[in-house]
Amino acid sequence: MSSLSLAVRDSSTMLRRNLLHARRYPSLTLNLLLTPIVLLLLFVYIFGDVMSAGMGGGADRSAYIAYLVPGIVLMTIGGTVVGTAVSVSMDMTEGIIARFRTMAIHRGSVLIGHVIGSVLQSVLSVVLVGAVAVAIGFRSTDATAVEWLAAFGLLALVATALTWIAVGMGMVSPNAEAASNNALPMILLPLLSSAFVPVDAMPGWFQPVAEYQPFTPAIETLRGLLLGTEIGHNGWLALAWCLALSALGYFWSKAVFNRDPK
Repeated sequence: MSSLSLAVRDSSTMLRRNLLHARRYPSLTLNLLLTPIVLLLLFVYIFGDVMSAGMGGGADRSAYIAYLVPGIVLMTIGGTVVGTAVSVSMDMTEGIIARFRTMAIHRGSVLIGHVIGSVLQSVLSVVLVGAVAVAIGFRSTDATAVEWLAAFGLLALVATALTWIAVGMGMVSPNAEAASNNALPMILLPLLSSAFVPVDAMPGWFQPVAEYQPFTPAIETLRGLLLGTEIGHNGWLALAWCLALSALGYFWSKAVFNRDPK
């Protein structure tokens, strides 16, 4: 069997393993999924009219729903990969990784299985949150088929990039609780981005923090694709962030995985 065939076979096996774990222990995924849904409902029905008026959209919350949903969708991905960090940490601390190292399997298949499984879970979570958003009034009538395809491609890239970072965080964490804490920026950074209010409406000293981070370009690009707003340089910034984070997470995770156990 060729090296490529071996990698594909073993990665498929590890993917099935991780999907079975997610199906048997859904509480972690559901808890992380509830956070963006609760925030979506809270900001729409409690703050929606005020936020819409403050952004110049009058007292109609539908304008704020359109603005809010792309940020909540990216936050959903960030929350989902926290579960990946916890899952990887559990594998590292419970001894299964040490056993995998002794078996005749492709070494990278363990990490690839986690990454693909997490990306699939992220896509499913985005679909569920998107369904809730549509149910409460979100519409994207101007987006073409090409723009929808680009939007799904962007979400897949963001999910892949954040998953590789989460895998690295999980591998260096001493336990599941530490992994959850280490991955907390995946949830906090969207709160400090343009997800809820425009960057221009933030205090001047805080605007660079919101603007020069990975979530804001991705959110603005997704808004442009779905709502027809101006994307500008955000598309290239989002792509650069995704490629940089993917490479960083991949090489970091690979280095830790190949390190001899102490």
